[in-house]
Amino acid sequence: MATFTGVVSRSSLLPISVKPSTSRSGHRRASVVVRNAVSVEKTAKSLKLDKSEEIFTAAKELMPGGVNSPVRAFRSVGGQPIVFDSVKGSRMWDVDGNEYVDYVGSWGPAIIGHADDKVNEALIETLKKGTSFGAPCFLENVLAEAVIAAVPSVEMVRFVNSGTEACMGALRLARAFTGREKIIKFEGCYHGHADPFLVKAGSGVATLGLPDSPGVPKGATSETLTAPYNDIDAIKLLFESNKGEIAAVILEPVVGNSGFITPNPGFLNALREITKENGTLLIFDEVMTGFRLAYGGAQEYFNITPDLTTMGKVVGGGLPVGAYGGRREIMEMVAPAGPMYQAGTLSGNPLAMTAGIHTLKKLTEPGCYEYLDNITGQLINGILDAGKRAGHEMCGGHIRGMFGFFFTSGPVNNFEEAKKSDTGKFARFHRGMLEEGVYLAPSQFEAGFTSLAHTSKDIEFTVEAAERVLKRI
Repeated sequence: MATFTGVVSRSSLLPISVKPSTSRSGHRRASVVVRNAVSVEKTAKSLKLDKSEEIFTAAKELMPGGVNSPVRAFRSVGGQPIVFDSVKGSRMWDVDGNEYVDYVGSWGPAIIGHADDKVNEALIETLKKGTSFGAPCFLENVLAEAVIAAVPSVEMVRFVNSGTEACMGALRLARAFTGREKIIKFEGCYHGHADPFLVKAGSGVATLGLPDSPGVPKGATSETLTAPYNDIDAIKLLFESNKGEIAAVILEPVVGNSGFITPNPGFLNALREITKENGTLLIFDEVMTGFRLAYGGAQEYFNITPDLTTMGKVVGGGLPVGAYGGRREIMEMVAPAGPMYQAGTLSGNPLAMTAGIHTLKKLTEPGCYEYLDNITGQLINGILDAGKRAGHEMCGGHIRGMFGFFFTSGPVNNFEEAKKSDTGKFARFHRGMLEEGVYLAPSQFEAGFTSLAHTSKDIEFTVEAAERVLKRI
């Protein structure tokens, strides 16, 4: 049996609108006692996780590992995975009624907060007309216009259903346009689970300790070249030894799948120059950073315009959406305008388009990104300062609504340096924060996310919790 023991306290939190329930009357700070977990300091009141344990135990007989995406299984942090029941604003509630301040945000989409009222109202109205047409709908035009207006590199866009699908399409398009086959990706950058990308891919692969994935044929990755992130000399060597053969360089402009790692000054500029010089397409995977670092994504923030951009998460407002876009001359290679085939049954469905439209509309309001930058700065600086006071070696940072930290002195410039982080200590910190009512990504190698729904009191609550946990681990 999994059990929380903790204190109920809501005096420091702002009220939010939720379904009435006596089990949600307080913000539970609790301590988990689970199989294979390190014991942590306990407080007085008992709070159980029986339902999470029961549901997850059953799930393991129904789905591989009990989940539909590996990192959710808590393999890298240990303990009982939490089964959730509902979300609202900056909060999540599990099936046992425990409340958490959330910094995962459904892995990025929830930038305006979970279950936003205006987005939900629009979805209900759209739902009345049908969930999917399998045919053109006007809402596709509306979201496409918004994306093209926002993202500097995008003159035409194709909607798909996931970030993986977007990166698959962009890669095929780059090869079709250039007539070349080789690509360069960076160690620790994750571009979805398509075969050509599962080479030193970070993210869930790193979380599980798998160097690559069984089932990927050698031929699928034979044209994939890799280099350390932030190492422009390594890129120059790859171009020198593969002259006229490289179709594309693809990267997360800010890495979120090895933890949070930012580009060194001049790195993105140098990539832009060398790709232009060699007739190679530069692809920014902005599935995480798109509409999060700035309304125009990382390319607006860093003032670097790639040839192609992949998007997901925020652009779908919490529904399954991906997209890829770029210069018109490149995008007109995509079928039916051109010969490069790609299709999808649910692509551009009205529900996903509606959620994306109303999420982006909210992000155009003045001050959104300044607000995200302010609260996220308070959060990460508070955690790092607490770690320093408690005697831990830590480093980290943020850009707007994206952040991360490592249990190492740093700096961390690439995946190899990220792996120096004390993952055992991170696991203990993660469990301790759950006990305090804070939900962080269950992996050292994942970025964190804030939203417009997070308040200064949420940040204060979280930093105070981190201070307690960092002292006791």
